[in-house]
Amino acid sequence: MTDRVKTETDLIQTYLAPLAAGAPGAFGLMDDAALILPEPGTDIVITTDPVRAGVHFFETDRADDIAWKALAVNVSDLAAKGARPLAYTMALAFPEAPERSWMQSFADGLRAAQTEFGCHLIGGDTDHASGSLSIAITAFGSVPHGRMVQRTTAKAGDHLFVTGTLGDAALGLALHRDAALLSRELTSGDRAFLAGRYLRPSPRLALRPLLLSAASASLDISDGLLKDLGRMAAAARAGVKIRFEVLPLSPSARHMIEAEPSFADQIVAGGDDYEILFAVPPDRLQLLRSGASAVPVQITEIGRLERGGGVGLLDGEGQAMHIGSSGYDHFG
Repeated sequence: MTDRVKTETDLIQTYLAPLAAGAPGAFGLMDDAALILPEPGTDIVITTDPVRAGVHFFETDRADDIAWKALAVNVSDLAAKGARPLAYTMALAFPEAPERSWMQSFADGLRAAQTEFGCHLIGGDTDHASGSLSIAITAFGSVPHGRMVQRTTAKAGDHLFVTGTLGDAALGLALHRDAALLSRELTSGDRAFLAGRYLRPSPRLALRPLLLSAASASLDISDGLLKDLGRMAAAARAGVKIRFEVLPLSPSARHMIEAEPSFADQIVAGGDDYEILFAVPPDRLQLLRSGASAVPVQITEIGRLERGGGVGLLDGEGQAMHIGSSGYDHFG
């Protein structure tokens, strides 16, 4: 007989309340609300990015991986704003009462993620709803007063940078959907690396000092480089042309593209990267370069915003590349 959670109180107090330990404003998840006390001279940054089974993850994924991703995608938004994570609330909607083993694994994944990111659960809600599992997290972060890095404040002439490597998660998703895909061409190491990048994003919190000192605008790449770059460029009333060859790719991504060139589209349009795209004005480039060596993440310049409009992708010979998708869209 399946051992399922019996009551909402049981679920909260057994599996979620321990995640609030160490957060005074959480009140052990015994109240209907929580408190966040901002440090003097800081602003609170708030972001919400829900995930849902069948859209953002597979129902068959491990519960700890689902939990990690649910929190990581929200913390990634904080990272792009130059914010330090403080706390989060979570609303869970289950199609049926979860099994205790699943819930314990989910709580373990959240504990690992919040420990890594430096925040605590402070409240939320649980519900029974038809459809698939839904996890809605709202994350709270802290930035020095008036210094949150927005995504709409770049200008023509700014240099563009990205963290890490691009396309890994989208390629990992393709392999996750079809375990036999390119079975002869990819090593087990390639497959494990790409799957890990899809299942467990790594918010680039270490970039915070550089963003606060040098960036004019920033956002995390969740819907694909071209789409998110288009958002930044449009707000700046600028355009940009990017050469595919300058984009940072992992060895595993290169192996996959060499085996099947059509997967190049996923590098720029696949989404789920959760790397940071940011703009730096010419007069702050030295600030960036002097501080980059202290940041434990790869930083690559990919282009420059120019007067005009539109986003173009060029091949090694400077010719326009045709990409089948402009990026992820919930309603596309």
